[in-house]
Amino acid sequence: MRSVELKEHRTTPSVALSAAELAALRARVRTLGVEPTPGRPGRYDLRPGAQVGSLELPGLQLRILPKLPIERVFFLLAYSADPKWAAEASSFGEHDDLVEAVAVGFVHQVRRALRQGLLQGYRTRDEALAGLRGRIRFEDQLRRRFGRFPPAEVRYDDFTVDVEENRLLYAAVRRLGRLRIRSPETRRSLRALREAFAEVTPVRYAPRHLPAVPYTRLNVRYRPAVELARRILRSTSFDLVGDGVAARGFLVDMNQLFEDFVVTALREALGLSERSFPQNAARRTLTLDEAGKVRLEPDVSWWRGARCRFVGDVKYKRDAAVRGKHPDLYQVLAYAVAADLPGGLLIYADGEEEPGVHRVRHVGKRLEVVSLDLGGRPREVLAQVASVASRIRAMAGDAALVIA
Repeated sequence: MRSVELKEHRTTPSVALSAAELAALRARVRTLGVEPTPGRPGRYDLRPGAQVGSLELPGLQLRILPKLPIERVFFLLAYSADPKWAAEASSFGEHDDLVEAVAVGFVHQVRRALRQGLLQGYRTRDEALAGLRGRIRFEDQLRRRFGRFPPAEVRYDDFTVDVEENRLLYAAVRRLGRLRIRSPETRRSLRALREAFAEVTPVRYAPRHLPAVPYTRLNVRYRPAVELARRILRSTSFDLVGDGVAARGFLVDMNQLFEDFVVTALREALGLSERSFPQNAARRTLTLDEAGKVRLEPDVSWWRGARCRFVGDVKYKRDAAVRGKHPDLYQVLAYAVAADLPGGLLIYADGEEEPGVHRVRHVGKRLEVVSLDLGGRPREVLAQVASVASRIRAMAGDAALVIA
């Protein structure tokens, strides 16, 4: 099998691709820039965007390496899944391949979650039974059975291991098991975990429609494993693309990962709940126009009661196509106007924008830009986040500016 290795946001020239491979890559790696190599038919200059990981086609394996070290990417994944796990997660990132690092870390977390056995809970079931159990569904009994008995159309609560948390873990185990993982030990561990979930229903989750899991004292031990499972399910795919070519891959969107990390880390540093510091203004309303038709969904916002005190976006990468323009600042300005706040703070990954302050003419808004250097050790990255959080506290005490 041919292997092609690319680097995030760097151009690799003159890569030989068949027409089917080209179509499959364009269909599956949505951020991949492709340009024909001048004077070389069948060869292309490839420039990945913010998706990193691997994609396997018949006869071709594509690896997109992140610009950050693998262990740093895994730290961001681990921290956004559960901040309490991140301190011990660094050792799982010591691999030259992102899929290998994620698989090892996930196996560790699932084993830890299962130390007390599989989680059990109640699921509501609708079934036709020979005897009575739970409550009779009279409408279904009349519509399906014309009132005849047995069987009885009943609804009952079953205490079972077939709960959403186990279904998510099982789905992620199956997804990883279908990827090309080099470590024999990790492959054996994944096979053993499949057996552990033998009584759990296999569910095929759509990456964009994963169920949220509310955590209580009864299932909190599952949290790191389940949240990592959700990220695995969001990043993996097995499908037919490009003239029916089969593809399987694990691709992490660094834009989304950076946003998830920053929101989680700021929430931890500020000691706030998801309700008061939501992501994408979840369960909150912020509109730009008086009629309330232009709704805004900032990446982060800080609310005190019904009042919004901070709003904005987090940017991992500036779009190269808009160099010289400033859509990110326009966006923060719109948030500041909508929230009726005096200014804003825009957070970039290091190297994307020079830190500074922009005072907006006529409207009197103050837009500030800061950056986070992700190349340092985890404690150094978190120290930078803590510094930003301290600034936010000062702003909030000053009747609020805006964070983006």
